[in-house]
Amino acid sequence: MTARPLGFSPRALTALGTAALLAATLVGCSSDTGADSLDPAGEPTTAAAQVEPVEIGDNLASRTAVAVDKQVRITVQGGTLRRVSVASEDGTPLDGALSDEGSAWKASGRLEPGTGYVVRALAEGSDGAVERETRRFRTADLSLDDQTYASIAPLDGETVGVGMPVVVTFDVPVADRASIERHLTVSSTPRQVGSWHWLSDTEVHWRPRTYWQAGSDVTVDVDINSVPAGNGVFGQESRRIGFHVGDANVYKVSAATHSMQVFSNGDLLRTIPITTGKAGFTTRSGTKVIMEKFRERRMNSETVGISEGDPEFYDIDDVEYAMRLTYSGEFIHAAPWSVGSQGSANVSHGCTGMSTADAGWLYGLSKRGDVVEYVGTDRPMTLENGFGDWNASFADYRTGSALSS
Repeated sequence: MTARPLGFSPRALTALGTAALLAATLVGCSSDTGADSLDPAGEPTTAAAQVEPVEIGDNLASRTAVAVDKQVRITVQGGTLRRVSVASEDGTPLDGALSDEGSAWKASGRLEPGTGYVVRALAEGSDGAVERETRRFRTADLSLDDQTYASIAPLDGETVGVGMPVVVTFDVPVADRASIERHLTVSSTPRQVGSWHWLSDTEVHWRPRTYWQAGSDVTVDVDINSVPAGNGVFGQESRRIGFHVGDANVYKVSAATHSMQVFSNGDLLRTIPITTGKAGFTTRSGTKVIMEKFRERRMNSETVGISEGDPEFYDIDDVEYAMRLTYSGEFIHAAPWSVGSQGSANVSHGCTGMSTADAGWLYGLSKRGDVVEYVGTDRPMTLENGFGDWNASFADYRTGSALSS
């Protein structure tokens, strides 16, 4: 999970800048109503007396501590709304629209926490009289613990492989998954059907029905700003990223034949002799996805529970061309120490080893999101161990959506 940003969010800084001003102007409104018409003798006419007064209203029960998920609505009686604007005190407008008949204005945008807002409305009565009102209100303050920030993978502008899921992680747990999921959208060109799947209350993935089509352009909208996440928590910030799907690289590994076939866009480019996990360290069978790449990587067996003093202990400072496949520690990497066994025996601690030359070539070809399909062992890959999203049928995967019913 990505670390939460330190310091104040942009919304918190806005709140600090307006708090003092709002203390003096939290309540009240002003109006300017056109005068009643008078007859020549100076008395109100009968027609004017029968005109219904114009009254502008709203749906705010309070002018202070307004909930950030409140959808502001301005209404009128005895007239027609001609113009309504709602903006924060720094001038940022709140999106909204008048109804066709001019009886109400409804916000489509969402409020920021700890922020003062100014409502300006103009309505016209049936007699042409104009009513103008200015109202102010302030939203409730929210601490960082009251808000959840979303981190997104891939990165904006990244080119990835056809197996890359969309990964959204939250720094504060989401209790109301359905509320948040309704505001998560993945769109692609060409269009591809897919589904969200929650791995936990802090992580949700999206994958298409089958591997991405090579050349696809994908947009991810995480439109959660001020959306309720349950237990008094709200989305902290809306985000949008776009990424590109590159060549369809799929690597097929057989632990039984000790080989890797490297396919790109359906063409077999190379067959590489490899070694996988020996007895007690069996490499998992299933579909894995390259998660990250390292030109050199220190590998220490203590990270997988093998302590110094154990005959299986290892600590290698500069393993070359390492590409992570699982959280549990499976990598593809150069293994010059096992070249004699590559293509004939499984001697590793679970990683897929190959010659330095082959590893360097494969590293140069590969990118995050490329697919590595393993067969030949009785140890299964799981959905949660890395980007394991392809180890479930699409029908089963969809049941992990909070909106699956």
